[in-house]
Amino acid sequence: MTTKATRAVGVDIGGTGIKGALVDLEGGNLLSDRVKVPTPAGAEPDDVLGAVKTVLETLGVSDADIPLGVAFPAIVKNGKTLSAANVAETWVGFEAEKFFEDGLGREIHFANDADVAGVAEARYGAARDVPGLVLLTTLGTGIGTAMLYNGVLIPNAELGHLQRANHGKDAEAWAAYSAMERDELTWKKWAKRLQWYYSYLEFLLSPDLFIVGGGVSKHADEFLPMLTLTTPIVPATHRNNAGIIGAAALAV
Repeated sequence: MTTKATRAVGVDIGGTGIKGALVDLEGGNLLSDRVKVPTPAGAEPDDVLGAVKTVLETLGVSDADIPLGVAFPAIVKNGKTLSAANVAETWVGFEAEKFFEDGLGREIHFANDADVAGVAEARYGAARDVPGLVLLTTLGTGIGTAMLYNGVLIPNAELGHLQRANHGKDAEAWAAYSAMERDELTWKKWAKRLQWYYSYLEFLLSPDLFIVGGGVSKHADEFLPMLTLTTPIVPATHRNNAGIIGAAALAV
């Protein structure tokens, strides 16, 4: 049996869904079914808190006996959210960690969603023991990014917001999975947008490995083979569960 010392709960808040599970911290595996609820329309703090409570109640882990990590789609410094790309503007400059701790009645660890996915892949997945610079990208509602150098996280790298020259939209507005759905693109046409994005990252940062996460990573065979890069590019080992696993890992 896994002891409480090696278990934690991870909750991953996204632009369209909020999901959570109980995680085994020794192997980086889910110990429960994944619970997912829609992100409330508008994604205001009180509504998001209510949705997180629903996830925890469904998992049966509402008390403070098991550590809790929460991942959020924003720049996070010292518990405060400094951006709001796919949630309400209310979150900008908001004491989010304290808000969740007060609302849940327990201590939590609160961090950027892509950063915790990077931690999961560094500890348990595709970035484990990889030297040099690893860039993880999560392709979903937006594009989240995590930078790892020799396994050490460089937090709050917002490389999904790289600007496109002579265009009014940034990288994630052009190349996120939501853009593929919005513009009804084929895999081939979407891959052309991804080619621009990853080539740009490759030119700027000369990484040693790209890792692609987010829900669409389960379809990696449909688009990764179409990309021509010098840098190896692989799907995240933990696919769309990396945020849950990384949030839980940071909770202890």
